[in-house]
Amino acid sequence: MKKNWLSAILLSLIVGAVLVGCNQNEDESTEADSSNDKLSIITSFYPMYEFAQQVAGDRADVSLMISAGEDAHHYEPSAQDVAGVNEADVFVYSSEEMEHWVESLLNTVENDDLVVARTADGVEEHHDHDHRHDHDHDGNDEDGDLVIHGVADHYHTGDIIELTAELAEEVDYDHWHWYTRASEDDEWETVSGQGGPEFEYEAPSESFEVRAVLFDNDHNEYAVAEPVAITVDNHGHGEDEEHDHDGHGEAGDHNHGSDSDNELEIVGLADHYHTGDVVTLEAELHEDVEYDQWHWYTRANADDEWEVVSDQTTNHFEYETTGESFDVKAVLLDDDHNEYAESDEVTVFINDHGASDPHIWLDPVLAQDQVNVIRDALIEADPDGQETYEANAEAFNQELQKLDQAYQEALNDTEDRVFVVQHQAFGHLANRYNLEQVAVGGLSTEVEPSPSRIAEIGDLVGEYDVPVIYFQKGSNSAIAETIANETGTETAVLYDLESVSQELADEGLDYLGAMRKNLEALQLSVK
Repeated sequence: MKKNWLSAILLSLIVGAVLVGCNQNEDESTEADSSNDKLSIITSFYPMYEFAQQVAGDRADVSLMISAGEDAHHYEPSAQDVAGVNEADVFVYSSEEMEHWVESLLNTVENDDLVVARTADGVEEHHDHDHRHDHDHDGNDEDGDLVIHGVADHYHTGDIIELTAELAEEVDYDHWHWYTRASEDDEWETVSGQGGPEFEYEAPSESFEVRAVLFDNDHNEYAVAEPVAITVDNHGHGEDEEHDHDGHGEAGDHNHGSDSDNELEIVGLADHYHTGDVVTLEAELHEDVEYDQWHWYTRANADDEWEVVSDQTTNHFEYETTGESFDVKAVLLDDDHNEYAESDEVTVFINDHGASDPHIWLDPVLAQDQVNVIRDALIEADPDGQETYEANAEAFNQELQKLDQAYQEALNDTEDRVFVVQHQAFGHLANRYNLEQVAVGGLSTEVEPSPSRIAEIGDLVGEYDVPVIYFQKGSNSAIAETIANETGTETAVLYDLESVSQELADEGLDYLGAMRKNLEALQLSVK
C-alpha cells in the first residue's frame, strides 16, 4: 500500500514537470513569434525601398526586389519574387510606366491580404484634386480656345512638318508641350525639343495625331488643343523592303559562330531608349581575325523574320529609333561571305513613358506625395502602428521640404537654365525649378559614337552653350571623356536613382545625399 502511494507521488511530480516544461516552451515560442511579428514590405526599386524604410522605421522588415546593377524597366520577377510577394503584407512600387512588369506580377500573386501601394497615385491624385482645372478657364473645352494651324493635306516621309498653336486670348504663360500618338488607341507621347507654340518635326513613315498643351506657371494644364491628324502618304514609294542577300532573308542559316561560347558579343546597350534616340552599339569578337564584313539584323519580335539593316557594314551600329522596341544581332562574314560568327540577340527597349515622365521621385515635392501613399498603405496593413507611421512620414517629408528649399535657393535666380543629359530622366525636376532638360538621346559611355554623331552632339552643345554633359553611369568613362574633349565640354554625374549604382554604394549615399550631389552637379551648368 505504501509502495503504491509512493508511486502515485512520483508520477504526479513527473507529470507536473512535463506540464511546466510545456508551458515554458509555449511562452518562449510566443515571445519569439512576437519578436518576429513585423510588417513584411517588399519594394520594387531603390527610391521605393528608401521611402518605405523611412516611413516604417523599426516596425517592418523592408526588402528590395531589384538589386544593384539590375534595371527596373527590363526586370522580370523570378519565382522567388512571386513567392515573396505571396507572403508579404505590403508591396510598394511607383507606376506601370516605370515597372511595366508589375501588372503581370500581381496577376500571378495569390495573396488576398496584400496591400498594394502604387505611389504614383499620390502624385496623380494631388494633381487632379489641387491643380487640374482649378480655374474657370475652359481651354480644354470644345470652344477651340487653343487651335493648331498649318496642317497640310498630306506629307511624305522626311518632310518637315511645321505647325503653330494659337491661343484665342493673351496670357503670360509660355511653357508648351507637344504630344503625338499613332492612333486613338495609343498613349500620347511627349515630343522633345518642342518648347514653344511652334512645332517643327520630321515626318515619319506612318500617319499620326498631334496636339499642343499650354501650361501655367505652376505647370498645370491651362489649355489643350484638339488633336489634328497628320497624314503621311508616300504614294507607295519609300516603304521598307525586305532585304535579301544571296537568297537569304535572315541571318542564322549557318551554324558557325552561334555556339554557346558566345565569342561575338554586343556591347553598349542602354536600359531603355526614347523615340528618336540614336542607339549606338558595338560587336566585339573575342579573338583576332582579319575579317571585316559585318551585317546587322533587326526584327520587331520573335515572330518576325530578321531583316538586314542597310548601311551598317562595320562592327559599329548606329540606328535612330522609331518608337517600337526591337531585337538586334550582329553577324561577321568571312572572305567567302559565309557567316563566321553570330552574336546573341539583344532587345532595344523603347519606353517613352506615355505622355508622362515616370521619374517622379527626382522631384522632392512629388516625392512627398509618394511617401504619403506608403504611409497610408502601412496604416491599412498595420493600424496599430498608425502613430509611428504618421510621425516617420512627417519627419521624412520635412527633410524633403528642406531639400526642395535648397534647390529653390540655388537655382531660382540663375540665368543659364539649360542642362544636357545622357538620359531623359529629369523632366519633373526641370519643371519644378523652371529648367530646361536637353537629352543627347541614346548616348552610350561604352561605345564611341561616330564622327557624325559627335558632330551632332557638338552642334547641340554649341546651340545651348552648355559647359557640361551629364551621364548617369559616372564621369570616368573613356568614351565620355572622348565626347567631352571633342565637344569642348566637361562631364559630370546626375543620379537618376533607378538602381543602386556603384557610385552610390562606394560613397555611401542615400536618397537625400544623392539628390544633394545632383544639386551640386547641376550648378556646373545652371548658374
